[in-house]
Amino acid sequence: MEKYIIEKAKYWLSSDFDNETKQKVKKLLNKNDNNLIESFYKDLEFGTGGLRGIMGVGTNKMNKYTVGLAAQGFCNYIKKTAKNKNHKIAIAYDSRNNSKYFAQISADIFSANNFIVYLFSDLRPTPELSFAVRHLSCNGGIVITASHNPKEYNGFKAYWNDGAQLISPHDKNVISEVKKLKIKDINFSAKKELINIIGEDIDNIYLDKIKSLSLSPNQIKNQRNIKIVYTPLHGTGITLVPKALKNLGFKNVNIVKEQAITDGNFPTVESPNPEEKSALEMAIKYAENINADLVLATDPDADRVGIAIKDKNNKFILLNGNQTGTIIINYILSRWKENNKLTGKEYIVKTIVTTDLLTKIAHSYNVDIFNVLTGFKYIADIIKKNENKKTFIAGGEESYGYLAGDFVRDKDAIISCSLIAEAFAFYADKNKTILDVLTDIYKTYGFYKETLISLVKKGKTGTEEIKKIMDKLRNNPPEKINNHNIIKIYDYQKSIKLDLKNNKSTKITLPKSNVLQFITSDDTKISIRPSGTEPKIKFYISVNTKLKNINEFDDVNNNLNNKIENIKKELKF
Repeated sequence: MEKYIIEKAKYWLSSDFDNETKQKVKKLLNKNDNNLIESFYKDLEFGTGGLRGIMGVGTNKMNKYTVGLAAQGFCNYIKKTAKNKNHKIAIAYDSRNNSKYFAQISADIFSANNFIVYLFSDLRPTPELSFAVRHLSCNGGIVITASHNPKEYNGFKAYWNDGAQLISPHDKNVISEVKKLKIKDINFSAKKELINIIGEDIDNIYLDKIKSLSLSPNQIKNQRNIKIVYTPLHGTGITLVPKALKNLGFKNVNIVKEQAITDGNFPTVESPNPEEKSALEMAIKYAENINADLVLATDPDADRVGIAIKDKNNKFILLNGNQTGTIIINYILSRWKENNKLTGKEYIVKTIVTTDLLTKIAHSYNVDIFNVLTGFKYIADIIKKNENKKTFIAGGEESYGYLAGDFVRDKDAIISCSLIAEAFAFYADKNKTILDVLTDIYKTYGFYKETLISLVKKGKTGTEEIKKIMDKLRNNPPEKINNHNIIKIYDYQKSIKLDLKNNKSTKITLPKSNVLQFITSDDTKISIRPSGTEPKIKFYISVNTKLKNINEFDDVNNNLNNKIENIKKELKF
């Protein structure tokens, strides 16, 4: 056992910690095994989703003291940088174990530091917190959530005064403030008179904003009885998704009752992640039983949504995040055009690992598109930079997160569920299915097909393995993939784009990030990046070809699937 780990653990036996914590640390020290290493070998840091980790004692775990340090450090940074004297913070939490506890600790610390605190009365979706920060003119916000991670995780998402998650330099500066602190520096002495409980008052304003995004009220009215099945996967979506759909005029929303129970153990699913097929199994079975038209599923903090629709054989199939994002953005752009709302000053935003099909769609409507790093905070940053210059229409990322309008500055599954249901109704009113529309898009712009492979690499050894994989690919990139030459390499950590065909290099202007992209001569794109929120390394594969005739859909689809499988084999998945 390395000496620094033992020393860090022994500090947690000091008088700065409560007895329950000290007893747990003593047990770890007595066993002196891998659990001690995992608890203390590093400190939790802000990634693409803020502070996130497994709950338990130790510097590398989510607990009263790591949350306390994060809250106190964030508080200190706001006080150093904010121009106003009456500091304000908004705080929300999801259905996870200890979320309410960590939210209350955060509220106590901020009130102890003379902040006016707006604490939600009960669990609420993450995007509503983003809205509340701006609506209440707060200096920042906090959501206690680990999004779609397994049940043993929790997290601390920090938001700036624009309602967006922290980006550089704020994220790094908050960490610097946290690192200056000792446990004794955390002020846990709450000033209860400064903690204001909020809830339905914010809900109603937020829901009205969502309704204002509606582009097809007449079609919704005509199709108000389409049968929708919704599951919140034991999370916060139950508080607002049904209300938002009802607010738009949908009359037949059916809730998966077993999964409407808010429970941080997520008892009916292996993982509460709508990206995973198993998470929607119960909702699809219910939809089949009642002959529903559309299935919607949101993750625990309701910022991501997965959907299922019927295929031509009347069987439910899942759409991936790229397909859903394509449907949403294509629908919005087409309706903006039909309603004469496009002026040439509009734009959308996507992440660099999200389908390039969105680029082609945006350009066809004379709408600009920005590509940003993975993490919705970078989409929010583009919105902020373009305020009063250009109009943000929508944004999305392949990991099932989307946004329309600019009153929220994070991915929003409440808005997304509303738009998906509205698009479904709009096309149904034209006797078209979502699959029909997707096929039309492929015929117009090209048939794009993407897949994601995630390799789980847990703990300290996993972190080291991921580093080795990235180093190998960066220092010894392949020359070919699936018998096609690699013609471009994007290295976002070195900020260099290599054009191998013309032997040229150009600078990438995005912030540095540990991401690699390989582009082949047949326009295949493979992106590799370590996850910022989970112990995973992710491989994104994108292939495309022309779809000349809709009758060729199945053949072209199979060819693209085979191509993806060949690439997987070559990359040894």
